[in-house]
Amino acid sequence: MADSLSGLRDEVDAFVAERDWAQFHTPKNLVMAIAIEAAELMERFLWSTDAESVALDAARRAQIAQEMGDVLIYLIRLSRVLDIDLVAAAAAKLAQNRLKYPVEKARGRATKYLDLE
Repeated sequence: MADSLSGLRDEVDAFVAERDWAQFHTPKNLVMAIAIEAAELMERFLWSTDAESVALDAARRAQIAQEMGDVLIYLIRLSRVLDIDLVAAAAAKLAQNRLKYPVEKARGRATKYLDLE
């Protein structure tokens, strides 16, 4: 069982290679798979109140964890196919977001950066 992103990436690579599935993993197909799995994750929260979405029982939490795992696996696979360092990409995006959402303007606000004053 992997305990790091690089370890998980290696496990996903092995899983795909053992099944000869790389031939199907085009960027288009992987992006579609991510969107589908993200929709399945959203479906787990459909019609829930905010309070219900926080107070999950064990069975529902397990279902959500499975869908999150699917999204992450496909995202890891896409990063591998496109040769993008996922950790570096996330770190760069976080740095951009720090600039777009300065603490003094964004703290406690769910406002798009264009509308921050």
